[in-house]
Amino acid sequence: MWNREEPRPVQPVQHPLHTPAAASTPEARVPEAKESRVATLGSSILIKGTLAGSEDLTVDGRVEGRIEVPAHAVTIGPNAVITAEIVAKVVTVFGSVKGNVTAHDSLDIRRGASIEGEVTCTRISIQEGAAFSGKVAMGKRKSKPNGADTDHAPVLATAV
Repeated sequence: MWNREEPRPVQPVQHPLHTPAAASTPEARVPEAKESRVATLGSSILIKGTLAGSEDLTVDGRVEGRIEVPAHAVTIGPNAVITAEIVAKVVTVFGSVKGNVTAHDSLDIRRGASIEGEVTCTRISIQEGAAFSGKVAMGKRKSKPNGADTDHAPVLATAV
Protein backbone atom coordinates (compact mmCIF):
# COMPACT_ATOMS: atom_id res chain seq x y z
CA MET A 1 0.00 0.00 0.00
CA TRP A 2 1.24 3.53 -0.58
CA ASN A 3 0.91 4.64 3.03
CA ARG A 4 3.65 2.96 5.02
CA GLU A 5 2.79 4.07 8.53
CA GLU A 6 4.65 2.17 11.21
CA PRO A 7 2.70 1.24 14.38
CA ARG A 8 3.92 3.17 17.42
CA PRO A 9 4.83 1.27 20.58
CA VAL A 10 2.53 1.95 23.52
CA GLN A 11 4.29 3.60 26.45
CA PRO A 12 3.05 2.75 29.96
CA VAL A 13 1.71 5.79 31.83
CA GLN A 14 3.21 6.40 35.24
CA HIS A 15 1.65 8.62 37.84
CA PRO A 16 4.14 11.35 38.91
CA LEU A 17 3.75 10.44 42.60
CA HIS A 18 4.46 6.75 41.96
CA THR A 19 7.60 7.16 39.86
CA PRO A 20 10.61 5.28 41.26
CA ALA A 21 13.33 7.51 42.71
CA ALA A 22 15.90 6.12 40.26
CA ALA A 23 13.94 7.50 37.33
CA SER A 24 14.42 11.05 38.57
CA THR A 25 18.21 10.90 38.33
CA PRO A 26 19.76 12.35 35.16
CA GLU A 27 21.45 9.04 34.30
CA ALA A 28 18.09 7.22 34.24
CA ARG A 29 16.31 9.70 31.98
CA VAL A 30 15.90 8.67 28.38
CA PRO A 31 15.79 11.49 25.83
CA GLU A 32 12.43 11.66 24.08
CA ALA A 33 12.51 10.77 20.41
CA LYS A 34 11.32 13.54 18.12
CA GLU A 35 7.95 12.42 16.82
CA SER A 36 7.37 13.07 13.14
CA ARG A 37 3.91 14.35 12.29
CA VAL A 38 2.07 13.82 9.04
CA ALA A 39 -1.02 15.79 8.06
CA THR A 40 -3.41 13.82 5.85
CA LEU A 41 -6.12 15.13 3.52
CA GLY A 42 -8.56 12.41 2.50
CA SER A 43 -10.04 11.71 -0.92
CA SER A 44 -13.21 13.75 -0.29
CA ILE A 45 -11.31 16.97 0.52
CA LEU A 46 -11.13 19.89 -1.96
CA ILE A 47 -8.88 22.86 -1.22
CA LYS A 48 -8.74 25.98 -3.38
CA GLY A 49 -5.92 28.35 -2.50
CA THR A 50 -2.59 27.99 -0.72
CA LEU A 51 -1.92 25.01 1.51
CA ALA A 52 1.16 25.68 3.68
CA GLY A 53 2.62 23.92 6.69
CA SER A 54 5.65 22.84 8.66
CA GLU A 55 5.09 19.08 8.77
CA ASP A 56 4.92 16.23 6.28
CA LEU A 57 1.75 16.17 4.19
CA THR A 58 -0.22 13.43 2.45
CA VAL A 59 -2.90 14.53 -0.01
CA ASP A 60 -5.37 12.06 -1.48
CA GLY A 61 -8.04 14.63 -2.45
CA ARG A 62 -8.05 17.66 -4.73
CA VAL A 63 -5.98 20.83 -4.41
CA GLU A 64 -6.22 23.81 -6.75
CA GLY A 65 -3.67 26.54 -6.08
CA ARG A 66 -0.36 26.03 -4.26
CA ILE A 67 1.13 23.52 -1.79
CA GLU A 68 4.06 24.81 0.30
CA VAL A 69 5.98 22.67 2.80
CA PRO A 70 9.55 23.60 1.82
CA ALA A 71 11.30 21.73 4.64
CA HIS A 72 9.10 18.63 4.60
CA ALA A 73 7.77 15.80 2.44
CA VAL A 74 4.61 15.79 0.33
CA THR A 75 2.98 12.56 -0.79
CA ILE A 76 0.36 12.81 -3.51
CA GLY A 77 -1.90 9.77 -3.04
CA PRO A 78 -3.31 7.56 -5.80
CA ASN A 79 -6.76 9.24 -5.70
CA ALA A 80 -5.34 12.78 -5.69
CA VAL A 81 -5.96 15.25 -8.51
CA ILE A 82 -3.69 18.23 -8.00
CA THR A 83 -3.82 21.39 -10.11
CA ALA A 84 -1.27 23.36 -8.17
CA GLU A 85 2.33 24.41 -7.80
CA ILE A 86 4.13 22.20 -5.25
CA VAL A 87 7.15 23.30 -3.20
CA ALA A 88 8.59 20.73 -0.77
CA LYS A 89 11.80 19.03 0.30
CA VAL A 90 10.71 15.59 -0.98
CA VAL A 91 7.78 14.94 -3.32
CA THR A 92 6.35 11.46 -3.97
CA VAL A 93 3.55 11.19 -6.53
CA PHE A 94 1.10 8.30 -6.87
CA GLY A 95 -1.76 10.39 -8.36
CA SER A 96 -2.13 13.20 -10.89
CA VAL A 97 -0.34 16.58 -10.76
CA LYS A 98 -0.76 19.47 -13.22
CA GLY A 99 1.55 22.29 -12.24
CA ASN A 100 5.16 23.09 -11.51
CA VAL A 101 6.93 20.98 -8.88
CA THR A 102 9.96 22.13 -6.88
CA ALA A 103 11.51 19.38 -4.75
CA HIS A 104 14.53 20.73 -2.88
CA ASP A 105 15.79 17.18 -2.39
CA SER A 106 14.07 14.50 -4.50
CA LEU A 107 11.05 13.77 -6.69
CA ASP A 108 9.69 10.25 -7.02
CA ILE A 109 7.02 9.58 -9.67
CA ARG A 110 5.49 6.16 -9.05
CA ARG A 111 3.79 3.68 -11.39
CA GLY A 112 0.35 4.99 -12.43
CA ALA A 113 1.19 8.60 -11.49
CA SER A 114 1.30 11.54 -13.88
CA ILE A 115 2.93 14.97 -13.78
CA GLU A 116 2.40 17.72 -16.32
CA GLY A 117 4.56 20.80 -15.75
CA GLU A 118 8.05 22.06 -15.04
CA VAL A 119 10.04 20.18 -12.43
CA THR A 120 13.01 21.47 -10.43
CA CYS A 121 14.79 18.97 -8.19
CA THR A 122 18.15 17.59 -7.11
CA ARG A 123 17.22 13.94 -7.81
CA ILE A 124 14.38 12.41 -9.81
CA SER A 125 13.02 8.87 -10.09
CA ILE A 126 10.34 7.86 -12.58
CA GLN A 127 9.00 4.32 -12.38
CA GLU A 128 7.93 2.37 -15.43
CA GLY A 129 4.24 3.04 -16.03
CA ALA A 130 4.40 6.64 -14.79
CA ALA A 131 3.70 9.59 -17.10
CA PHE A 132 5.67 12.83 -17.24
CA SER A 133 5.18 15.73 -19.63
CA GLY A 134 7.22 18.85 -19.14
CA LYS A 135 10.69 20.12 -18.43
CA VAL A 136 13.20 19.03 -15.79
CA ALA A 137 15.87 21.26 -14.23
CA MET A 138 18.26 19.44 -11.93
CA GLY A 139 20.95 20.61 -9.55
CA LYS A 140 21.48 23.94 -7.87
CA ARG A 141 21.04 27.14 -9.86
CA LYS A 142 24.10 29.28 -10.38
CA SER A 143 23.82 33.05 -10.50
CA LYS A 144 25.93 35.27 -12.71
CA PRO A 145 28.99 36.97 -11.11
CA ASN A 146 27.41 40.43 -11.33
CA GLY A 147 24.29 39.15 -9.54
CA ALA A 148 22.12 39.21 -12.66
CA ASP A 149 20.43 35.89 -13.20
CA THR A 150 19.45 35.41 -16.84
CA ASP A 151 17.96 31.93 -16.53
CA HIS A 152 14.30 31.88 -17.48
CA ALA A 153 13.21 29.48 -14.72
CA PRO A 154 11.77 31.28 -11.65
CA VAL A 155 13.58 31.18 -8.33
CA LEU A 156 11.28 29.93 -5.59
CA ALA A 157 12.11 31.11 -2.10
CA THR A 158 9.83 30.43 0.83
CA ALA A 159 10.18 30.75 4.56
CA VAL A 160 8.10 29.10 7.22
